[in-house]
Amino acid sequence: MRNIKLIIEYDGTNYAGWQRQNNVVTIQETIERAIGELTGEEIQITGSSRTDAGVHAKGFTGNFYTSSTIPIEKITGAINSKLPLDIVILHSSEVSCEFHSRYNSTGKLYSYSILNRRQSVAVGRNYVYNHKRILDIEAMKVAAEYFIGTHDFSAFKNLGSSVKTSVRTITQLDIIKNEDLIKIYIAADGFLYNMVRIIVGTLVRVGEGKIKPNEIKDIIESKERSRAGKSVPPSGLCLEEVFY
Repeated sequence: MRNIKLIIEYDGTNYAGWQRQNNVVTIQETIERAIGELTGEEIQITGSSRTDAGVHAKGFTGNFYTSSTIPIEKITGAINSKLPLDIVILHSSEVSCEFHSRYNSTGKLYSYSILNRRQSVAVGRNYVYNHKRILDIEAMKVAAEYFIGTHDFSAFKNLGSSVKTSVRTITQLDIIKNEDLIKIYIAADGFLYNMVRIIVGTLVRVGEGKIKPNEIKDIIESKERSRAGKSVPPSGLCLEEVFY
């Protein structure tokens, strides 16, 4: 039995997220079906995380077991030939049978894109959050520093998270502005349900002047979801890389 690791890029616009579900189309189901057509096997892919509907990925990791003898150098192209254009296998490799895409991960890097202008966006609207009120970037950068480190992020998770602990370590939170586009990069050893989108929503409130930068410390310590910002739309979120 072979264990194949995949690096996957996808546009999540037309999918109900990564994880297979009943009566909806998902990324996992689509890839499993494509590999099944190639190998004649019933394939199950283990994913590095469960991205929500509308969320994108440039470096999602998955792995699956197969008895197929297709050479590893041909697997990437073979799978891609069976996939729709909004899902692409970037790289495939044969790894040890013990490798697990989710449990072996040591962290992830996400990006969130905000188009900060008063006019609505037409081109690229599926990849950004169009926030029309002009944001104070410098205030957001000051606020971002309070998130760095190991904290209980209970205030930044939505209902539906079944994790044993809400403690996570954020190692990077960078905010970069280029004309109307604001890019926020967040790296951590793990993320709670909707954690990135809630952190970004909280930073947006800082940028609007509704929360002072130094209030972030109190919000984190409060562990109260009601004190943090709203969860921003999924369209601006992209999983950039999974670390091992």
